Amino acid sequence: MGIRSIKPTTPANRFATRSDFSEITRDYPEKSLTKALRKSGGRNNNGRITVRHRGGGHRRRYRIIDFKRDKFDVPAKVVSIEYDPNRSANIALLHYHDGEKRYILSPYGLKVDDEILSGQNAPLKIGNALPISKVATGMFVHNIELEPGRGGQMVRSAGVAAQVMAHDSGFATVKLPSGEVRQIRQNCFVTIGEVGNKSHEKIVSGKAGRSRWLGIRPTVRGVVMNPVDHPHGGGEGKTSGGRHPVSPWGMPTKGYKTRKKNKKSNAYILKRRK
Repeated sequence: MGIRSIKPTTPANRFATRSDFSEITRDYPEKSLTKALRKSGGRNNNGRITVRHRGGGHRRRYRIIDFKRDKFDVPAKVVSIEYDPNRSANIALLHYHDGEKRYILSPYGLKVDDEILSGQNAPLKIGNALPISKVATGMFVHNIELEPGRGGQMVRSAGVAAQVMAHDSGFATVKLPSGEVRQIRQNCFVTIGEVGNKSHEKIVSGKAGRSRWLGIRPTVRGVVMNPVDHPHGGGEGKTSGGRHPVSPWGMPTKGYKTRKKNKKSNAYILKRRK
């Protein structure tokens, strides 16, 4: 998918770029595979803000994505590649031979009218889903399960892929896009190929208004707040706060490790991303 420049009609738009949506083949979703998406504004069930800088944004409908790929040994035909406002990747609409319709993440290189398959003996072809034990070393995969049958939880963003490094004693070793090397159980399902819409990371927002369309509110620095609002607040003129940088709740930031040392999944991580 290509990138187009915005005509510089304003200073904000001078450097802005947008996707040209050349891969998109349909501009409306399959209604039966969507549902209402209510906005929370970052607030929990008590009405308290638990995620800051959220609010506003354009209305969306959620597209129900098949991350489990559990319709085994039934061939499916790719009918359309569509835009999804809820994620960076594009999605592909599948029509199965038994009449069912489902959305999946659209891999790079998948075209309309392609046939894909999910199952234990699916061929090593882009878009097919199969256990990682059947994937050859060196191949790139995405939508990786952490627990068999739970559905893909890792490597789902636009343009990313993980590489299968080795197979050994019931586990496959995978190198993730972050650089982390970790073990995955051999019976976990993965999808062949890398996620499409590679040019997503090259898009330049250009203006604050686009962040508001996406539901992202402004971020205010702690040093410009009052002492009641932030540990860095207060002081005559500009000040660094007189302490090491912390979050609004006093947790050290900029390099402080917050991962639990006895977390169970640590046993499966062979090499950290840092």
